[in-house]
Amino acid sequence: MNRICIIGAGISGLSIASEKKKLGKIVKVFESANRIGGVIESEEIDGYLLDYGANTLNVRLKSTKERLENCGAWDSCIDANLLANKRMIVRDGKIVDLPHSFLSFLTSPFLSIKGKLRLLAEPLVARSNEPENESVASFIKRRLGQEALDYAANPFLAGIFAANPESLILNQAFPRFAVLEKNYRSILLGLKKSRKLSDNPNLPTSRLVSFPNGMEELPEKLGCSLKNEISLSTSVKKISRNNNSWAVTVQKQTGEQTVHDFDQVISTIPSHRLDSIEWQNIKEHDELNILNSSTHHPLAMVYLGYEKKDILHPLDGFGFLVPEVEKKKILGTLFSSTLFPGRAPDGKILLTTFIGGERDPSLAQQKESILISTAKKELTKLLKIKGEPTFQKVKKWSNAIPLPDKQMIKCKKAAQKLSLQNPGLSFSGSYLCGVSLPNCLDAC
Repeated sequence: MNRICIIGAGISGLSIASEKKKLGKIVKVFESANRIGGVIESEEIDGYLLDYGANTLNVRLKSTKERLENCGAWDSCIDANLLANKRMIVRDGKIVDLPHSFLSFLTSPFLSIKGKLRLLAEPLVARSNEPENESVASFIKRRLGQEALDYAANPFLAGIFAANPESLILNQAFPRFAVLEKNYRSILLGLKKSRKLSDNPNLPTSRLVSFPNGMEELPEKLGCSLKNEISLSTSVKKISRNNNSWAVTVQKQTGEQTVHDFDQVISTIPSHRLDSIEWQNIKEHDELNILNSSTHHPLAMVYLGYEKKDILHPLDGFGFLVPEVEKKKILGTLFSSTLFPGRAPDGKILLTTFIGGERDPSLAQQKESILISTAKKELTKLLKIKGEPTFQKVKKWSNAIPLPDKQMIKCKKAAQKLSLQNPGLSFSGSYLCGVSLPNCLDAC
């Protein structure tokens, strides 16, 4: 197969396209937007640098570093402030530090003494009898206890997926933990032993990074070698199977339509956009209905800028997450101007707050004024803010993060069946490979 059509110029599409081109394939990427990057987008407004998608990239795997080196992005990475190692949650209405060592674990108020003893008993817990479809909530409660579920897993998963742990399937969300339990019985013991393995995929030291002009620099670097292969503002309208080739009908913003022939078609667009394409002569056509039904919940991101002197909290960390049991309306807040330089003007602070998700999907769809008011009210109390914001901006995602739930399992099976029955057709993207940037970079 030499002529390859790739639908979508997000991280997955760009990564696949660059790898296929290196193999000598003739690649064409069609992107309906007027820019590459998909949900990875950065914008500077009044001296504030906003990231509308991912705010950081955790380079933990050797393969991720290799991808960044290959596209020329590694040397452009900037490391997060060392303070980013400090993570926080809300407990009993106050922001408390999460432990970063065994000593701090013993003294931290994030868990009660009973909760800590239960967590430390994890090596004594037996393996699951039914590991295949166990939820993350069931796994955490079984191995670490109810308190760890409420004050660690619940806010952590709200921060990653904007979802509840009860909805997520362990094998899809954190397959490594399922493997550790299977191989070592204990997660704590397994983590310790696996670090010594010769085939450990992790780097000796991980890096939490971004870029001087925001995360959008990542797709820009990936796209540098594909300038002649990418067609922007071009929507794929129809895909038709013709014997051993594929006819792809595309439409420019002017309304002009053209038909192109390919040996292979790889779709990397989001699940909910698959039904915007007319699929003809596709075997197992009904599987497309499953594929485009990935679970997404709406999410709102509220960006607030303040005078540094007006915030009494030192903002000396990555940010804080809010457990559901705390009964707050926000999911958590990043201390964006603490994390990386150039995120706010001198003397100013930038806070990025998340609202909605599975916890409160209707709130994420409220008017911008309500979202700003909600964030201001809760941040003022938690961070001891005495002034009004000098900057405010809202970004809404009606279909935010695809969840690694039972529906993802169905989507993966549907994608496999479609590929098997239609040689040359395949699907990729975060709703199949996972939402993390390393997963999307490795999508091919």
